[in-house]
Amino acid sequence: MDNYFTELNNINVNDKTEKKGNLTYLSWAWAWGEVKKLHPDAIYTIYENKDGWNYHTDGRYCWVKTGVTINGIEHIEYLPIMDYKNNSIPLEKVTSTDVNKAIQRSLTKAVARHGLGLYIYAGEDLPESDREEVKEEKISAKEAAVMKAMLEKKNVNIEKLCEQYKVASLEELTSKQYSNILERLNG
Repeated sequence: MDNYFTELNNINVNDKTEKKGNLTYLSWAWAWGEVKKLHPDAIYTIYENKDGWNYHTDGRYCWVKTGVTINGIEHIEYLPIMDYKNNSIPLEKVTSTDVNKAIQRSLTKAVARHGLGLYIYAGEDLPESDREEVKEEKISAKEAAVMKAMLEKKNVNIEKLCEQYKVASLEELTSKQYSNILERLNG
């Protein structure tokens, strides 16, 4: 495939994500593993500050800077060092564990800029009140019925499929998930 972005962007990461609060996370180890399988020459960089620390600070808060290079193209990501509520941690309370977690999340986001799992981050830069509008539309009852018939015909375990897509029933699938399942069934 000539366009590596399209190649990475077409990979379904839904079954590799975790929900924490109202955010979805993709495992850095899985993301990096997928990139290296397809692009073994890919590299990442953890940028240090002038003192050689692997994080940066303005004296109040901290952030990390990472880059991922694929096919000679580097995408850089800056990420604040945050607590479990995604609030910036004041400099005096930052631990090495906090820095490490931020680095891994930052690398995952830099990978996403190359295409892998990019859709996870859609709308994250919007104010909380506007995020509802970005959520994908659920499929119709008719689409759910068509999907159920196809899955039963192909002897697919619907309960496991719903688990994989983190939904309670087929009716809760988004249009994107529905398309992805159809593609897998017909592919």
